[in-house]
Amino acid sequence: MATKKNIRINFPASEKVYIRGEMNRIQVGVRRVTLSDTVFIDKNGKKSVKKNNPVILYDTTGPYSDSKIELTTSTGIPRIKEEWNIRRKDQIRINNKLIAKQGKNITQMFYAKRRIITPEMEYVAIRENQQVEELGLKSHITPDFVRKEIAAGRAVIPSNINHPEAEPMIIGKNFLVKVATRICYEQAALVPEKEMEKIAWFCKWGNDLFLENEEDAQHTDTREFILRHSPIPYASTPIFDALKQVGTIDNLTWKVFREVIVNQAEQGVDCFCIHAGLLKKHSKHTDVRLTGITDPAGLLLKEWMKITNKENFLYTHFTDICEILKQYDITLVLSSALRSASIYDSNDAAQFAELRVLGEVAKRAKEHFIQTIVEGPGHTPLNKIQEGIKEQQYICQQIPFFSSTPVSTDIAPGQEYISSAIGAAQIAWQGVSLIADQTSYSDKERIKDKLIAHKIAAHSADIAKGHPGSQVRDNALSKARFDGRKKDVCNLSVDPAKTAKFI
Repeated sequence: MATKKNIRINFPASEKVYIRGEMNRIQVGVRRVTLSDTVFIDKNGKKSVKKNNPVILYDTTGPYSDSKIELTTSTGIPRIKEEWNIRRKDQIRINNKLIAKQGKNITQMFYAKRRIITPEMEYVAIRENQQVEELGLKSHITPDFVRKEIAAGRAVIPSNINHPEAEPMIIGKNFLVKVATRICYEQAALVPEKEMEKIAWFCKWGNDLFLENEEDAQHTDTREFILRHSPIPYASTPIFDALKQVGTIDNLTWKVFREVIVNQAEQGVDCFCIHAGLLKKHSKHTDVRLTGITDPAGLLLKEWMKITNKENFLYTHFTDICEILKQYDITLVLSSALRSASIYDSNDAAQFAELRVLGEVAKRAKEHFIQTIVEGPGHTPLNKIQEGIKEQQYICQQIPFFSSTPVSTDIAPGQEYISSAIGAAQIAWQGVSLIADQTSYSDKERIKDKLIAHKIAAHSADIAKGHPGSQVRDNALSKARFDGRKKDVCNLSVDPAKTAKFI
């Protein structure tokens, strides 16, 4: 069944164009915004015209903005990475699911260490540059630069081999800041049209990574549908799925958890959020907090350790987890169970105690060539951001940093995405590679507002960091405003329709 018209993504004066790779058979989709001419009239009334170059924008819309590609709820979107995986000789298909051959390591970090530039690496290099060199600007982001950053552990490309529909994107402080957003499933029963429309909506407003809600962990059919129709990577927190399997915390075991992560790996989940840094000894640090532990997975694990009187099994079985992840090239997100949930608790002993353990397990992950991200901090006043980031980069050896609740003040319930965006701009400027607001909405306009706020924050940080070509769009819009080209101002803005109402 073909999709409804409203699932298609359109922006005014924009078209989907593709840039071909030079090293691999790849086509990278970008959005090209066509600008009108600048008209000059001299003092004698003589008119002259100067053409303005189109602006190339980073595009997260995948096939949803390409009218030439037929989209259906039954077949899924094009599997752009499938051919790349077929050409590799270190993978095997079992029950229609890909896995590394016995004794093989297939992670992007492993390839990078062997000086292999994969199609994924060339893809993200092209995607990050947005053809800025054609404008006479220089860029250091080459495929080999991408390879070196991944080899050093300073960047990751979330790319489960069983999610061939996802377009490669890179997370690292030397690249564009990315935005992750929680996706709420429609309801317990899968409604394909509604889920597909929702995916397109997130993609339209610039979402780079889906985060699964803990309440939806047991809906494996909906997860499968999203993965088959999502051009962006997907992250889950498997412990919630494991809890749904057993019903109560005291029945949670490593065996159950292992089965869950294997099943999700075969589905195609690109990132696993694993809370391996929370240990029994950390409880004493949280007793003096204003807001204790609020992270749902952190509360679950704290209760499990109390009931069983055992150490966190995500820590004790960490090597086993790595052995599974590297068979599918799943990116490890070392989540923070003790990130602060209030300004008062920011940068406290609990946060840094867990961070030291996260640094330890991150080092162990690197030994297995696992692509890794470290999460934290949470609520942080602006004056404490630099201290926290410096500590993380030192402890975790420049591993990409993810901040899921960079709230700069606690006085904005209901409008928290605004305080989150303020903190996100600052924290990304200091070196965080991935930002997100943990609040989840089902209302389309709320989703849009939150995404736009964080995309503005990310773009502001990119300009401050001096990312190649990051200011091209700003300059083009400013010139259009000065020239009086109102349509171009609208078309270059983050929300053209809304901008048109105010200018």
